[in-house]
Amino acid sequence: MAQTLNLPLRVHEELIKVSEELSLMAKKPISLSMTVDLLMEIYRAHLSNPCVLDTFSQQLRNLNLMSPEEFDRHWDEPAREKTMSKAKPKKSQK
Repeated sequence: MAQTLNLPLRVHEELIKVSEELSLMAKKPISLSMTVDLLMEIYRAHLSNPCVLDTFSQQLRNLNLMSPEEFDRHWDEPAREKTMSKAKPKKSQK
């Protein structure tokens, strides 16, 4: 059963770009859900190498990651600001 996933605008736009790139490589349409599935398969294949897994895990632990809430807020705010700035009338200069 299909599930809905809410993504920040930037992530969604990047997913569309990757989907388009995969479609060009495959010379056939690749949907967004197919793209996510392929990316997960690539991720699992890449990390099946124990050395790569260890290095990646170590790098991930050393990152200063935002909390999930901070991440969502960070990527949603610029989109909101752009929308709000378009809605505000410009002040005329004299």
